[in-house]
Parts: sequence; C-alpha cells; structure tokens
Amino acid sequence: MSHALEHLDGDILTPGGLLRGRIAWRDGHIAAITGQPVDAPAGDAPLILPGFVDLHVHGGGGHDVMDGANHADAAAEIARCHARHGTTALLATTMTAPMDEIRAALIALAPHVRQRPAGGARILGVHLEGPYISPGRLGAQPDFARALTLAEVRELHALAPLVTITLAPEVDGHLDLIAALRAAGHRVQLGHSNARYEDGVAALRCGAVSFTHLFNAMSALHHREPGLVGAALAHAAHAEIIPDLLHVHPGAIHAARRAIPGLYCVSDATAATGMPDGDFRLGRHTVRKCEGGVRLADGTLAGSALTLDQALRNLVAIGLPLVEASMRVSTHAADLIGRPDLGRLAVGACADLVVLDPQPLTVQQVLIGGRTP
Repeated sequence: MSHALEHLDGDILTPGGLLRGRIAWRDGHIAAITGQPVDAPAGDAPLILPGFVDLHVHGGGGHDVMDGANHADAAAEIARCHARHGTTALLATTMTAPMDEIRAALIALAPHVRQRPAGGARILGVHLEGPYISPGRLGAQPDFARALTLAEVRELHALAPLVTITLAPEVDGHLDLIAALRAAGHRVQLGHSNARYEDGVAALRCGAVSFTHLFNAMSALHHREPGLVGAALAHAAHAEIIPDLLHVHPGAIHAARRAIPGLYCVSDATAATGMPDGDFRLGRHTVRKCEGGVRLADGTLAGSALTLDQALRNLVAIGLPLVEASMRVSTHAADLIGRPDLGRLAVGACADLVVLDPQPLTVQQVLIGGRTP
C-alpha cells in the first residue's frame, strides 16, 4: 500500500462547516484538511462532500439483491451502479421471500461484504427488510411474511452480517425480541406495519432505533390515532425517508426533518435504477419503470429508481441548505450503524469523497478509500 500523501483542492464540507482549501489522505484515510471557512460554495471550485451512505438498496444497473443465487456478481454490479452516483457505502437489502431464497441471496452476497467489489461501493452488510413484517402492510413485498425467531436471525447472520432488521412491532412476540436483537448488535427498524402509536413507542423503549421508509407502508398519522408515523414524529431520533418526490410529498419531508434529528435519506433503489424504462425483477415481483417511478402492475410504488446524488439535488431543490442535505445522505446514516469513519470528512475517517460540480450538483469524481473505484 502506498504511503504517499494525495490531495484535492476545492470547497470541502467538513463537520465544522464549509472550508475552501485542501483535503489530503494517505493509505485510504484522511490525513489533513486545511483552508478558510466560507459561507457557501463560490461556484468556481469543485465541491467536495462525504461519500453518500445508503442503508436501503435492493438493486441497480439491472440487477437485484435477491438474484444472488442465480447471478453471483449481482451485488457487485449493484455496488458499481451506485458508486457511479456518489454512494460509497451501502446495505444490500432483501425482499420478503421463502427462507431458502433469502439464504441463497445472503450466501451470494457474503464475499462482496468481505471484500469491496472492484469498481463498486463498500457493501457494509445486509438490511433484512423482510420477512418479519405485517401481512397487512406488505406494500410491494411478496406475501411471505412470518414471525421472527432469534434462532433464524442467528442462522442468517452467520451467512452475511445483518446490520439492520425491519420488523412490524405489533406482530405477536416481536416486542419481546427487540432487546435481544439489539444486544446481538442488530439495529431494529420499524416498518411494513399496522402498529398503533403505542406499539411504536413501546418498540422504541425496547431498543428499536429507526423507521423503514417513513410514511410508506405503515399506519398513518391521524390526530386521534397517531399510528406508527405519529410515534416516529413524536419520539424517533432516526428514520429513513425516500426523497424521490414520488414516495413522500416535500411538505412531509419538511415535517419529518423538523421532528426527527437524524432523518436520513435512502434510495430504496431497485434493479431499474440506472436503466431505461422497462420491466425488471424485484424479488419475486415484476416491476415496471416508467416516468421516473417503479411500480407493480396495479400501480403500487415498488421501490424506486433513485440514486443518492439525485436525492441530494431533490433536497436542495425543496429548500434544504446544502450542508443539511449532505448530512442527510451521508452522516446520519453512518451514525445510525455506528460507523464514525464514514459519512464525514474529518481527519482519520475513510477517504470516501464525492466531488460535485457546484452548480447543477452533478458528480464529477468519486473516491473510495482515496481511490477511484
């Protein structure tokens, strides 16, 4: 490994604010950041942001995480697709399916977790979105929901690391298992759920830490029945949100960011991401990409075609300051999964950078560990 110091000059978004200066790294980690504080990008220098961290990725570039049993390199192709759009770390996300299909997907995924795919983003592990969800709130998930058991989770985790697990807290027995899941190192998210407000609050008290695609596939907010959305807005420190401007209205995004300090953006990307309009696989479903959205035959939104560079642009377009928008596509997600070395530009952190043109915020360059992926 080279010990030479390398660098980039530009407007650098650090945890302390924006600096005009130089960021330098050695052996994959940031060694120094120097410069003068500025209030906003001047527009005549590259904009250097932390690499994006996406904790909910089903697919991309025509490939689906659940395809792993049939296509051993599916996860690698997905990681390459998202790296081109500035995502430097992600969680490969499963669909609800028969358990043998989930096992096969995790077995195929594991080598790409152990070693970053050439040209691709870091695959940090798995977001197990199914099957421990409510059969009454499947959304676009196939109908193979089941109750969670610790033995089954241990078995799956031995195949590939389960970083986050989505569950419906109202399913019989689930509340009692959250503390054990947390003790085992898993982050529990609440979603695909008909839970009452009280169920959501109880789950947070038991150790749940986030909500899966807030507002979507969960009991809605009503002023006399606040539902799972109400529990999130009243009590959550973190929650996912999909800012493709199809899943959630901009007004709801603004409400969530005022209520939830660690609100972070996910793509919920599918195989359709980065591809022309047409039909694609999402687990056992066939979905169609058309006019920017991805849907089942009945019109139900089925994941997205979003990338996090577009998420950043969408957030800025609806009025978020650039500094905040950047944190919501990088830092808050890294914080949720306990990775202070990711999602921020600070000395000692991984040299995972995305370099943007400051005006249209388009990706010019991506570095992972200080190298072009």
